[in-house]
Amino acid sequence: MKTTPEHDQRIAKMTFSSVYPHYVTKVEKKDRTREELHQVIEWLTGFDDNKLQDLINRKVTFETFFQEAKLNPNAHLITGTICGYRIEEIENPLTQQVRYLDKLVDELAKGRKMEKILRSA
Repeated sequence: MKTTPEHDQRIAKMTFSSVYPHYVTKVEKKDRTREELHQVIEWLTGFDDNKLQDLINRKVTFETFFQEAKLNPNAHLITGTICGYRIEEIENPLTQQVRYLDKLVDELAKGRKMEKILRSA
């Protein structure tokens, strides 16, 4: 699925620290925890709590966030629709990675079991 260059650029320049509080609010509103959110983020990116806090403090863009990440080899198993886009069809790699994260946060907030969220082949 094609995203526009403007859309991809907007996502790339958005700071992780500006979106993170929304992730926390979303999962906590559905009786999930910040620890579970961090577990999901660590599964996708390899970032532990200290590294995550460092990225938030540095106010890195999503571009930098994913440049520093070691993407989980099973990330390609994250499929479905988020924000009107079919994740597996997004052509821009960075936009796709951000949508992977959005999808995992969504699944956590919807009460999906952690074993299902943390995909294994």
